Amino acid sequence: MIFAGDHLEISFLLRGLIIGFSIAAPVGPIGVLCIRRTLAGGWASGLVSGLGAASADAFYGCVAGFGLAFISNFLISQQVWLRLVGGLFLCSLGIRTLLAKPAQEAAKTKGQALPGAYISTFLLTLTNPLTIISFAAIFAGMGLASAKGNYGSAGILVLGVFLGSTLWWFMLSVGVGLLRGRFNDRWLLWVNRISGAIITVFGIAALISIV
Repeated sequence: MIFAGDHLEISFLLRGLIIGFSIAAPVGPIGVLCIRRTLAGGWASGLVSGLGAASADAFYGCVAGFGLAFISNFLISQQVWLRLVGGLFLCSLGIRTLLAKPAQEAAKTKGQALPGAYISTFLLTLTNPLTIISFAAIFAGMGLASAKGNYGSAGILVLGVFLGSTLWWFMLSVGVGLLRGRFNDRWLLWVNRISGAIITVFGIAALISIV
């Protein structure tokens, strides 16, 4: 026998999945970074990087879902500094990627601890506090405002956001990983140049947005 509460929980989980997948899917600097890390170090490196972004999405989902206004207000009030840090980090990362040599970078990534890949994308995703506004707007638009104040429903919603975001990064990293063997050093060099340039542009855009 399925109770109405079970239907409600499944509904919140499915909606969270949709939200998490939709937030993660647009290709931005994190997506470009995960693609490059997958090509350089394999699908595990790309997936762990994506999990860092998924964790940050879940954090912002918590802030919106649980109605933690004081955290939201603090993050938004500090957005200039967060954008500055994020922009500088992206520029530095983009330039290093642009100048990286494929063979050396692949060896470096293989010997590098995966927690570093996770932490870097987690912190990088957190430097965009306006994401909380996106979550709040989506929650309201999908009729999820009722989850606030109901910690059980909000928790299920946040779990759905994390799983949905993780699903996207899994699909991306595995898909790119399957194509990895077709890329020789020349192709990887161009991947570094193109992805490095794109990441640098995102960093410059973040810095310009402060002004």
